[in-house]
Amino acid sequence: MSSSRINNYTSEFRESSVKLALETDQPVAQTAKNLGINISTLHTWISKYGVALGKPSPLNEHHFDEIKRLKKELAQVTQERDLLKKAAAYFAKEI
Repeated sequence: MSSSRINNYTSEFRESSVKLALETDQPVAQTAKNLGINISTLHTWISKYGVALGKPSPLNEHHFDEIKRLKKELAQVTQERDLLKKAAAYFAKEI
């Protein structure tokens, strides 16, 4: 059984890695080696951020993280609201 370790990099680290890879004169492979990440991982990040052609992506990883957080919060608030509606209806019948 192999003990492969999954690295969870922050979106800030990914973004700065992509910026470093594109703005320096050294090859992407060398940048990946210096950062201690796999070259294919860095290439994936470059394509994900949409800066391979010099065009910044309209939605970056920060936006996706924020959308995910807000969807969770909306689901929780909706559930709380529905519960309060049911409780209000129940107590209204009691009076």
